[in-house]
Amino acid sequence: MSEKPEMSEEPKPRRRQARGERRITQLLQAAANVFCANGYTAASTNAIAREAHVSPGTLYQYFPNKEAIAVELGGRLMHEMREAHGQAFTPENLALPLPDLLDAVVDPLIEFNCANPVFLALMHGSEIPGRIAEEHDALHASLIERVRVLIAHYLPDSPPEECVRIADMAFAVFKGGLALVLAAPEGPERDATVDELKLVLLRYLDPVIGGTHHARDGLTTSRNH
Repeated sequence: MSEKPEMSEEPKPRRRQARGERRITQLLQAAANVFCANGYTAASTNAIAREAHVSPGTLYQYFPNKEAIAVELGGRLMHEMREAHGQAFTPENLALPLPDLLDAVVDPLIEFNCANPVFLALMHGSEIPGRIAEEHDALHASLIERVRVLIAHYLPDSPPEECVRIADMAFAVFKGGLALVLAAPEGPERDATVDELKLVLLRYLDPVIGGTHHARDGLTTSRNH
């Protein structure tokens, strides 16, 4: 009696996986909208399901609760934020004149925050999951450290505490300006606010780092058309 040929293992249901990933993306985008509108604490899975135009039962097939949605969304956002850091702080940028350096560093960070307003809404909200808070704190510390390394590069003979103080002040100015940028209407007003933020940073850093000029014409943003 001849043996039956072995059945080959069925390929993974990639089409089903693709549909599942699209559904997850849909739910995360809906969650981002709800978190931006209502904040994390006031948001609910029912509101997220409504925003995504799915039933609560469908949402629960992918996420057990609101915290799980926030953790997944926060993780993806912080991955994208790290990529923005990578674009900003490169060895090549250190060779640029200060106005160009500010363009290279500030633009990717602003573009990320403008494209993802939920980042600040989620990361700075009350009662966010502890895992998100820990990852955000680590990301924040990493960004400040990159700024400190950048300042120390330009001031190799300065005491470390002076470099830290200058870097922390520049970072605080950026954070304050970022809030104004996000509050400005998209378009010419936002572009002008970005330029004003760069001008403030330039006027603070130029006397410290030296070798550059104070000129609005030296400041450009990638959004100018």
